[in-house]
Amino acid sequence: MKDIPLSGFAASPSLTLRVGRGTPPVLRGGPCTAALACGVPVSKARGETKNIGANDMTITLALSKGRIFEETLPLLAAAGIEVLEDPEKSRKLILPTNQPDVRVVLVRASDVPTYVEYGGADLGVTGKDTLIEHGSQGLYQPLDLRIAKCRVSVAVRQDFDYERAVKQGSRLKVATKYTSIAREFFATKGVHVDMVKLYGSMELAPLTGLADAIVDLVSTGNTLKANHLVEVERIMDISSFLVVNQAALKLKREPLRRIINAFASAIPAEQN
Repeated sequence: MKDIPLSGFAASPSLTLRVGRGTPPVLRGGPCTAALACGVPVSKARGETKNIGANDMTITLALSKGRIFEETLPLLAAAGIEVLEDPEKSRKLILPTNQPDVRVVLVRASDVPTYVEYGGADLGVTGKDTLIEHGSQGLYQPLDLRIAKCRVSVAVRQDFDYERAVKQGSRLKVATKYTSIAREFFATKGVHVDMVKLYGSMELAPLTGLADAIVDLVSTGNTLKANHLVEVERIMDISSFLVVNQAALKLKREPLRRIINAFASAIPAEQN
C-alpha cells in the first residue's frame, strides 16, 4: 500500500491517492475529499454560491403569493413590467418578466424583509405587520403602497368577558404570531400577557382553551364569525410597503428609481 500525491487540486494541495494490491484506490486528505470522490466541483464543496440567472444590474423583486402579489401587478404594469408566469400555476420560485433585467422571486411573506435586507432581493413588497415583527433596520422604505389593507385586532370567543379580563393588572393568555405588536399593545393597557406563539389557524386557540384571546390580521371578519369569535379591539391598520436594499439603491440607483417613481405614480388614492 502506498500514497501517490495528486497535484492540481485547489481544494486540497495535499490530496493523495492510496493504492494497494487487491484493494480499491482511496482518496485521502483535505476537506473536499468526499466532494472530489463524488465528482462535485470544488467551488460547490467550498460552499461558494452564485445568484442564478442574474447579472450585476438585474433587479430582483421579492413578493409573496396571494393578495400582495395580485395587488402589486398594477403597480408593476405602471413601471412597464409584466410577470410572464402565473405563480399559482407554475412551480418556479423565480419568475421572468417582459423586462430581461427584472425578475420576481417568490418567498414567504415573513421572509421578504430578510431577502431584501441581506441582498437576496433588491426590493420587495411587505406588510407593515411583518416590518414591525422583523424590524426595519437596513431597509429603505420609500412608499406606503396602500395595498393589501387589513388590520391587526384582538378577538375572543363570543361568550368571553373581555372587558373584565383586561382590567388593570390582570393576566391574559394570548395566541398570536405577532408577538411584538401584541406585547406592546397590552403593555400600554397595563395587562400582563402570557404569549403563545402560533403560525396559523389562530382561531382554534380560544376554541380549544389554548388561549383567552388571539391577535391576528382581520380583513372582512368572516373567518372570525364562522368560528364564533368576535373582534373586540382594533390595534392598528395595516397596508403594504415597498422596501429597498440600501446598498442596491446606491449601486442600481437609476433602474430602481424608475421603478420607485412608477409605483409612486400608481398608488391607489386614499379612501376615507
